[in-house]
Amino acid sequence: MIRRAALAALASLVATISLAGEGRILVQSTTSTQNSGFYDYILPIFEAETGLNVDVVAVGTGQAIRNAMNGDGDVLLVHAKPAEEKFVAEGYGVERFDLMYNDFVLIGPPEDPDGVGKADSLTAALTALLQGKAPFVSRGDDSGTNKKELALWATLGTTPTIDDGWYREIGAGMGATIRTTLEMRGYTLTDRATWIAYGDKQDYKILFQGVPALFNQYGITEVNPARFPHVNAKGAEVFINWLLSEKGQKLIAAYRLDGQQLFFPNAK
Repeated sequence: MIRRAALAALASLVATISLAGEGRILVQSTTSTQNSGFYDYILPIFEAETGLNVDVVAVGTGQAIRNAMNGDGDVLLVHAKPAEEKFVAEGYGVERFDLMYNDFVLIGPPEDPDGVGKADSLTAALTALLQGKAPFVSRGDDSGTNKKELALWATLGTTPTIDDGWYREIGAGMGATIRTTLEMRGYTLTDRATWIAYGDKQDYKILFQGVPALFNQYGITEVNPARFPHVNAKGAEVFINWLLSEKGQKLIAAYRLDGQQLFFPNAK
């Protein structure tokens, strides 16, 4: 079981890794941490402090989990807690930890043809989208965001499909989904960090936000070395413990774009 290391233990682990020549780890990751610039911010600090190099494969959460289930990676960092817990329960991961959170938001054009911005509840906002006066663009890629979107529709007892005409699945990452949404003058669900970091928002804005059901939890898990002996277990533990440590959590909280905090640490 991974435990938060004291500084001495962390230094010992790093020394062991250095002696063993195991100075690189691979993280299977969701795209939002990459698209938001989070890794560009935090990995150089980690690498300078520990001597470990970190490679990141940023794909949808579902694909990241499948990659890790094939033993392709040392650490899993995604945002679909039930799927992450299943990953551990089936023996692919050692232990899952809450790392940080933010939230999902519904974005759309200022003319808001479906009236999503007038909704006084999430149920009302989703029901407004069912009018289909403008397209709803779904990632359709089994990502954490796509899983959340489908779970939200399920609360209405419905599952929109492309046969509905207004519902579009594009099978792409969050950045491409936002771009397509803008081109179609439609709506989409996005994590807040990617939206903040997205460069060309045009006249689009957040139309609905701020309810508990849109909570977005990120977790981190070591890929199980008992199942995949080739993984860099020592390096994975150093990386995970560093992010869960007081210093790592403070660095997560300090990351901002345009004065806005993108992730909120909540390691226990």
